[in-house]
Amino acid sequence: MNILGISAYYHDSAACLVRDGEIIAAAQEERFTRKKHDSSFPIHAIRSCLKTAGIEINQVDHVAFYDKPLVKFERILETYLSTAPAGFRSFIMAIPLWIQEKLWLRNIIKEELHYEGQVLFGEHHESHAASAFYPSPYNEAAFLTIDGVGEWSTTTYGYGKDQEIKILGETKFPHSIGLLYSAFTYYTGFKVNSGEYKVMGLAPYGEPKYVQTILDELIDLKEDGSFKMNMEYFNYVAGLTMTHERINRLFGGPPRKPESLLTQREMDLARSVQEVTEEVMLRMARHVHKTTGQKNLCLAGGVALNCVANGRILREGPFESIWIQPAAGDAGGALGVALSVYHRYANKPLPPKNGFDRMKASLLGPEYSDERIKEYLHKNNIPYDELTEDKLASKTAELLANEKVVGWFQGRMEFGPRALGSRSILGDARSPSMQAKMNLKIKFRESFRPFAPVVLREKVSDYFEMEVDSPYMLLVANVKKSRLIPMTDEQKKLFGIEKLNIPRSDIPAVTHIDYSARVQTVKREDNPRYYDVVKLFEEKTGCAVLVNTSFNVRGEPIVCTPEDAYRCFMRTDMDYLVLGSCLLDKTKQPEWQEDEDWRKEFPLD
Repeated sequence: MNILGISAYYHDSAACLVRDGEIIAAAQEERFTRKKHDSSFPIHAIRSCLKTAGIEINQVDHVAFYDKPLVKFERILETYLSTAPAGFRSFIMAIPLWIQEKLWLRNIIKEELHYEGQVLFGEHHESHAASAFYPSPYNEAAFLTIDGVGEWSTTTYGYGKDQEIKILGETKFPHSIGLLYSAFTYYTGFKVNSGEYKVMGLAPYGEPKYVQTILDELIDLKEDGSFKMNMEYFNYVAGLTMTHERINRLFGGPPRKPESLLTQREMDLARSVQEVTEEVMLRMARHVHKTTGQKNLCLAGGVALNCVANGRILREGPFESIWIQPAAGDAGGALGVALSVYHRYANKPLPPKNGFDRMKASLLGPEYSDERIKEYLHKNNIPYDELTEDKLASKTAELLANEKVVGWFQGRMEFGPRALGSRSILGDARSPSMQAKMNLKIKFRESFRPFAPVVLREKVSDYFEMEVDSPYMLLVANVKKSRLIPMTDEQKKLFGIEKLNIPRSDIPAVTHIDYSARVQTVKREDNPRYYDVVKLFEEKTGCAVLVNTSFNVRGEPIVCTPEDAYRCFMRTDMDYLVLGSCLLDKTKQPEWQEDEDWRKEFPLD
């Protein structure tokens, strides 16, 4: 049984192909179109999934969409009617899009795909719950899904057992911890639905001076994690902005203009909303544990990408273990609805998991052979050295030990927002200058943003205060105290961004200013070449940790094809690029010339 899951038309459109309950392929549309967070119909992602599965569209038994557009439209209409005439400008902008495409999804899917079979629709948060529970390592677990908004729900919780998923409670729009966080993302001058990571990264530079103000004025938080928001301060229900001008008076000024200088106020606001979010999630987790009696917790929804909060739930919460869907946002809804159709609609049993998840290390995207890579290199007269399997990891580790920055393009592309060792940029975690070099000369992004470590799974507790698997880079842990470098009295007097360039440990490139790190663990069975690079780096240097950041620059999606990788390599100060078994040295490359027609020779594939 082949089931195609689709998410689209909000942000992070994606497709997933499930065969007999096994996840065969999954990919986001942005990777193919090169439009970050692309929300358009994911035709290229669908074609990629079908190609990986080796089938045509007429071999698909069911196509499933991740939410119910008619119910979402009902919520939008009710919201506008309840706020009229205040929301008229927003209304006349939104309604034409609904009338043109979103209300006619069944017809659009059939026409775009030339599909004659059945089209099914899931419920938004049920799709999130399915994406969390079904691929998790557990045959029985609680789940918690938290995002901005689905149809009406913004948070749901319940449990999964075998093929059953049962929602026990929910929070409804407009009350949303995801939208609260997005409101502060907007207010601190970052882009909603993409800048939330920046707020999380900025938070440690600030002080939690506004926490009580948020709890007193903006959100009425109960002990069980339920809450109501004071909508007088927010404008997202009927307006064109996230916050109302009343919030300007509360926090002493208007929203920061995008790209303008960050001040201590933004840092303090980021820290404050981060701490409030963590407290909300912790209270929710305790309530879910009490209500369900389960020992394991699965998380999904965009807020589940808040790895700092996840780390606190693991350390301080009541659950024995937690598992987070690596594509926790809307992209993962495509995977969730496909699995939901298989297990619930088709009534197929959940296989025994024996403590292993079913995500295949989230390496579910397209793969490019050495033949395909060399075809591209030869046609464009690009010089390279071909390495044997045993030399590939050794040479890469040697370059990294010499503080070279290496683009790493291998195997199947990752599904979800994190690069996990297939489309990564790697560096030496021991280097005090590596964070600044990568941020400013390679990623072209804000200097305050931290980089994540990849560490051998068997060595994780030698470097970090954690003992568990973290293959998807969704848990934050503190660096081991034995590795920390104490701050001097003078350094302790510094504020905000002044703290940035102080080495804090013997792996300074991946140690954030609060002595934490967003950890990725790697096992050889999940990604052999990637593991071998880290292992050989350890043999050469005594350090089992590397910097791993996504293979892209600011404002662009993670690279998908060899062409994407080479273009990113040449536009930045990366030193080397490993494309499959091919090693490219920047100093030997021809002068880079921008070509706007680069897709013509190698179209979207």
